[in-house]
Amino acid sequence: MTIRIVRLGTGRVSGEGLRIGTVRRPPRGVPKSEFSSQNWYDVWLPNVAPSAELMKLGRAAESEKDWAAFVKKYRAEMAEPEKSRVLDLLAALSHQTNFSVGCYCENEARCHRSVLRELLEKRGAKIE
Repeated sequence: MTIRIVRLGTGRVSGEGLRIGTVRRPPRGVPKSEFSSQNWYDVWLPNVAPSAELMKLGRAAESEKDWAAFVKKYRAEMAEPEKSRVLDLLAALSHQTNFSVGCYCENEARCHRSVLRELLEKRGAKIE
């Protein structure tokens, strides 16, 4: 049983399980009824996506210093009790079932999902 960190919209792998979209907004121009069949996500969980203001900061990050500022602020958002409990739940579920979490960004190294991976690992999640 594991969590797979994925880029939403990419093909699924065998045994991936439920795909959870950890994004602020649904994919543009895609009918809600086709989110799953087009490999975007099965369930939307914006609770662990960066806030709208923070997303702007992350997209604008050009230097390592800018990116580090984004990471620090995203970690602070995820430390809020409500969001922290969601991360605890995902980590616990990773020991019971396969599922994936993801975002649209092409480069995981400059995407909140890289930080999300670290936060889940810190909570003992089993990550593939």
